[in-house]
This record gives sequence, C-alpha cells and structure tokens, in this order.
Amino acid sequence: MTLRHVTDSERRSRIAVRHCLAPAHRKEHVTVVTHAMTVLHATEAATVHLALAARTEGLTPEAIDVELYDARQVVKQLAMRRTLFVFPREMLPAAWGSAAARVATSERKRIAKAIAGAGIAPDGEAWLDAAREATLARLAAGPATTAQLRAEVPELAGTVGGDTDKRWDRPVPVAPWVLTHLGLEGKTLRGRNAGHWRLNKPTWTTAEDWLGVVPDPLSEAEGYSTLVRSWLTTFGPGTAADIQWWLGSTKTAVTRALADVGAVQVTLDDGSVGWVLREDAEDTGPVEPWAALLPTLDPTVMGWKQRGFYLDPAHVPYLFDTNGNAGTTAWWDGRVVGCWVQDDEGVVRLSLLEDVEPAGRDALEQEARRLTHWLDGTVIGSVYASRQMRQAKLP
Repeated sequence: MTLRHVTDSERRSRIAVRHCLAPAHRKEHVTVVTHAMTVLHATEAATVHLALAARTEGLTPEAIDVELYDARQVVKQLAMRRTLFVFPREMLPAAWGSAAARVATSERKRIAKAIAGAGIAPDGEAWLDAAREATLARLAAGPATTAQLRAEVPELAGTVGGDTDKRWDRPVPVAPWVLTHLGLEGKTLRGRNAGHWRLNKPTWTTAEDWLGVVPDPLSEAEGYSTLVRSWLTTFGPGTAADIQWWLGSTKTAVTRALADVGAVQVTLDDGSVGWVLREDAEDTGPVEPWAALLPTLDPTVMGWKQRGFYLDPAHVPYLFDTNGNAGTTAWWDGRVVGCWVQDDEGVVRLSLLEDVEPAGRDALEQEARRLTHWLDGTVIGSVYASRQMRQAKLP
C-alpha cells in the first residue's frame, strides 16, 4: 500500500486552522477553543488566558474566568506527564481512567516511600489513605486553599526533608502531595482562583461540589482511545512517538489506541510514519500567511515531541529549557521565528531569531500591539523564561 505523503507545509496549514491561530480561524468562546486544542496547558495560570487570547476575538480575562469558575464547562485537571491542563468537562472521565490514573499509581508509590523514609509513619500508604480521608472530610464542609487545609487538617501540616545542612535540602510540605493524589483520581478539583488570573492560587473543592454529578472514569483502553482520537484531530498527523510522549504513556497503550480509533498511516517529509484519523486524511489546502504570539508552555508548541517541521533545531536551546519546556514563541507562516517579552510598562516586544520578510514583521508587530492592548498593563512573569527571553529583557 502506498501511503499518502503529508508535507511539512500542509502540517503547518493544519496548525493555522485546527489550532485557531490564523485570524480567519479564531473563535469566540473558551469551550470551542479548548475542544479544538484537546486541552490547554495550565502549569502556569497565565498560559490558559494567553493561549485563549491568541485564538479568540473579544474575550477578556474576566470572561475567561467566568468560563473557568462559573460555567465550569472547562476544568483544571492534572493528567498527562503529571502536568496540569484545562480539559473540556466531558473529557474528564477519559483522563481519570487513563493518563491521570497512571500518574496516580506512580505518585502513590513515591509518596508512601517518602513518608516512610522520613519516619512520619511506618506505613506510607496507610498514612496517605488517612490523610486523603481527612482532607475530603474537611472539603465536604466547603472549599479551602492549601494554606487553610494545612492549618485545619493535622495530617497536612507536616513537611519532609530539611534535616541536613545541605543547601538543596529544604523542608517540603506534604499537603500538595495529598491534594495532587486526590486530584489525579478526580476526588478533588481546583476551584476558584484565590488570586489574580496570572497567578496559580487554587481553592480546592470536592468533585461533587464543583461538578454536581460526577461521572465514572472510563476504562483505561477507552480513556486512552478518547484522548488519542482528540489528539489526532488537533495535532495529526503525528508519529506514535509524539503521541506516547504527549500522553506520558507506553508504546503498547498508544498502539492499542491507534487501532481502536482506526487511525491510518501517512508518510511525513522526514520519511517517518505519521498517523491521522481515517476521516481526516485529505489535504486541508493552503492557508494565508499568519502571525501569532504564544505563551510559555502553549499547547501548540508542546503538542509534539518531534518539532522539526515548525522549528529550526538551532533555535531549541534559545526557546526551550533543558527539560523541553517552551518559553514564549513568535510564529510567522507556521514556523517559530523567535519569542516575545514585555517591558516594565507591559508593552510586548519581539525578539526574533530569524530574518522575517517585511510582511511577516508587520504582522508580528500587529500581534504585539494586539497582545499589549489585551494585557492592559498586566506584566506576566514565568519560571519557564527561556534563554532568549532572558537575553531580550537585559538592558
């Protein structure tokens, strides 16, 4: 069988359309964009708002907060690769049954070992179960921040480490461990943000309180199939290695899910085999050149393990940290050409790594003005500032 060849140019056109980045394909609603992207990265709270700002017209930060914390059709959930995302509400059972469950299993072992090793309890798993129950009992009375839970739930008040004179040995609170594990299993959720939208200060709540009716998790196979189908809709074509990396799962799970969704093979420009949904195998056609300014850990940038079709490998050390976390990126016509930063007044400035044609430069400058206006003086900090971002900020 001859596989259809999908060019890098076609893949970049798909990004413009499927990722709502070209101006003609931007959307007007948070849930529509979240569905289109499968999930939004939420490790840094500001990423959610900035990712939506890049893909929508007319949304304000306040309107995004309403969708997150009042409408609740999109929900924050720890899942793939122990990373926090915003999921469409109806995809939560898929995550709970597959990617989140996988991380929950490894977290239970890690926490139990640390608790026993620190001498807090001889049986770390029994301690974790007791701490979980005490936390859920407190949250049944109403939402609470992590600080409130540490003050009110004795099991959450402790720390691990910090008992040597080594510089790196500092006390680590156990409360986030317990809350993380409960969240992975869908018992608790991150509710309203207790601070500014650019800051990650969650108020914890029970799933019942936040969602009302809580659906059962899907089976592992059903969960992975649901996530892979959505990934292929958003990011396909991609390789099995891309999917495995994105899921943080196993080759076996990916192979099974690809078969379950009836994915078909295509060849990519680098000669590797990619996968698409059968109903999605035709060319999307060309898209007019487009510019975009994306935040740290943007879902587009973090969608593939193999990024050569949109990113010059020479740029990787300047735009990603050593763990593969992306800083801000500036895109022209489907390729990353640099990054963006803000000055002390909140004005967005470009820092490009490539020469860009005048039309592209003008389009990027327009996006910088658009983002400056949207931010309205709010300055965004990031622990994932890339080398290029740091250099661009130097006087």
